[in-house]
Amino acid sequence: MPTVLLFAAVLAPVALGYFFGRRWALGAGGRRVPGHFGIFVGLCALLPGLAVLALWLALEERVVTAMAAAALPAGLAGLPAERLALVMNQVANIAAGTVAAQSEAMAAAAAHYRALGGYAQLLMPLAVAAAAAAGFMAGRRMLRADFAARSAVERIVLALFMVCSCAAILTTVGIVLSVLFETLRFFEKVSPAEFLFGLEWSPQTAIRQDQVGASGSFGAVPVFAGTLLITVIAMAVAAPLGLLSAVYLAEYAPRRVRAVAKPLLELLAGIPTVVYGFFAALTVAPLVRDGGAWLGLTAASESALAAGLVMGVMIIPFVSSLSDDVISAVPAALRDGSLGLGATRSETIRRVVLPAALPGIAGSLLLAVSRAIGETMIVVMAAGLAARLTANPLDAVTTVTVQIVTLLTGDQEFDSAKTLAAFALGLLLFLVTLIMNLIALFIVRRYRENYE
Repeated sequence: MPTVLLFAAVLAPVALGYFFGRRWALGAGGRRVPGHFGIFVGLCALLPGLAVLALWLALEERVVTAMAAAALPAGLAGLPAERLALVMNQVANIAAGTVAAQSEAMAAAAAHYRALGGYAQLLMPLAVAAAAAAGFMAGRRMLRADFAARSAVERIVLALFMVCSCAAILTTVGIVLSVLFETLRFFEKVSPAEFLFGLEWSPQTAIRQDQVGASGSFGAVPVFAGTLLITVIAMAVAAPLGLLSAVYLAEYAPRRVRAVAKPLLELLAGIPTVVYGFFAALTVAPLVRDGGAWLGLTAASESALAAGLVMGVMIIPFVSSLSDDVISAVPAALRDGSLGLGATRSETIRRVVLPAALPGIAGSLLLAVSRAIGETMIVVMAAGLAARLTANPLDAVTTVTVQIVTLLTGDQEFDSAKTLAAFALGLLLFLVTLIMNLIALFIVRRYRENYE
């Protein structure tokens, strides 16, 4: 019910504002486009309502938690901030029904927390409707015979575009800074030289005082070596198959075949990675193990080769689609000139078309490499979790993304080097993929400037 009320609280003033503004413009003689007057008043009602809704959603949980914490019994309310946060987290879980209450005090606190949350949900539509109504009244008062509604609407829309752009940029900056700060905390516990050049990765440490654990080894070289090995195998599959399919679709395939084959090929990019992971774990990995045994080789049940083969199939559309686009963008005059000089069609493709499209093809390959480096699910299900410094594709290895998932799963303590290592891996992986994407975009941009 609160969701229905919320939609009504937002949409009703907007619809009322639009119809009122349009009707006012028609009643004023219709000297301007009535639709702009309606849109202006509707936006005046919409924006305050959305602002209040966003602010409410951002602060609701904190306010409810603070009010519920203030009503705790004296024995619980006087706890330190860290312990109080854990208590309130347990209260929230009890209120949600996921955890059973261990005492009457906790049950009462959960009931009070649940009641406050219900009040907040009921008051939210009223607050949003009040803000939207205030915006509607403000927009209504601004209507005059000489009011430039179209310019006002364009300025509001432009401001919305700027806000959305700034939000995207600030979100990216916030993500980078949050990872960076946690990485700096990690380097306070572990030497950067050990992390960047160490040859052993075993981040098993005691995260509580009552636990016994090793001091941990945080050399990231085996993790990145496994990432590189699987990426090389994947690109060895995706690069030739993707490039050759792009050449066929762009230069040889009839229109009817191209119209069917290209969408079917691009469907590979829409298959969830967990499906590829199941296929790799249940089909490809046993084939690799049995094939190695038949050849007299020792192959692990989970190997880099199995993960790399399936990952290569997954990224074929990235190489094929982008390479097809850049090959098709090569000017026809280059082809006609080569054919006019007596070259065959295959010679024209090898010596004219592909060299002309080479920068764009290189950019597509680099983007595909970035996609392969960031893959997680296939590696988890087909390559294993062992951080091993090896170049043998039949061994089990791990990658950066798999280790990040492993380190942040289960019991966590963000003062532990084990947990903070995930942020260091994430920052280093972010820098590597960012550099590769920038190189790819630079190459593609330079290619477009030359051939468009």
